[in-house]
Amino acid sequence: MMNRVVLVGRLTRDPELRYTPSGVPMATFTLAVNRTFSNQQGEREADFINCVVWRKPAENVANYLKKGSMAGVDGRIQTRNFEGQDGKRVYITEVVAESVQFLEPRSSGNRSDNNDYYGGAPREQGNPFGNSNQNQRPAPAKQQGYTRMDDDPFAGSGQIDISDDDLPF
Repeated sequence: MMNRVVLVGRLTRDPELRYTPSGVPMATFTLAVNRTFSNQQGEREADFINCVVWRKPAENVANYLKKGSMAGVDGRIQTRNFEGQDGKRVYITEVVAESVQFLEPRSSGNRSDNNDYYGGAPREQGNPFGNSNQNQRPAPAKQQGYTRMDDDPFAGSGQIDISDDDLPF
């Protein structure tokens, strides 16, 4: 049997970080995922999918993603139920993320020099994956595609001119 979900979308609100009584971090967020087709009015609709992530990735999500951030989620669907305050059974379906990918570079205000590598090894300071320097390889020489941020024509200021009214969430 198989239970696998891969999603790419934008967060509808800032992630909510909480801790279990035993101290395990968990973050919840909702991902707006555009549908591949338009409705009868020619507008694209979106699905709003609840996600939960645990442990260190939960802290990373809470620290580095915010409303409007694009993220990729790889995980599984989970259903649970409980008895609500009114005595009725409440069913919840959510994606339990095993991996969350940050799909947009951090704003250019976070860059401190021109040695940031786009898609390469993260710097020690501000590294969302911990501060381990072991097993880091030097950045590869420029091959096909863009290796350094200053070679990327899309790096720009990191700002996008878009109003909240244009977002689907």
